Amino acid sequence: MIVDHRTYTFRPGTMQKWLKKYEADGLPIQKKYLGEFLGMFTTEIGNLHQVVFMWGYASLGDRDARRANMEADPAWGKFIQEVWDLDAIVEQNIKMLRPVSFSPIH
Repeated sequence: MIVDHRTYTFRPGTMQKWLKKYEADGLPIQKKYLGEFLGMFTTEIGNLHQVVFMWGYASLGDRDARRANMEADPAWGKFIQEVWDLDAIVEQNIKMLRPVSFSPIH
């Protein structure tokens, strides 16, 4: 498994509005196309105003194919435009993680 690990940093006061929009409109589209939704988290201590979420894929090729299908869906394009219009995200960090052999997720 490959884990797509994303950390989004928000302008103070905008994260909750983004989360509501994502839960209502973005997540259903992503669940339709992407791999295994491993979870979403908010920061409580450390760098605040952040959301971390992870998706699991069989491989990088699997991820690429699934994301291409999602990005071809007009509903995804509409959602992306609407969240950019919120002017909430100030930074995105994306990592691809490969679990070690003894990880519970593999």
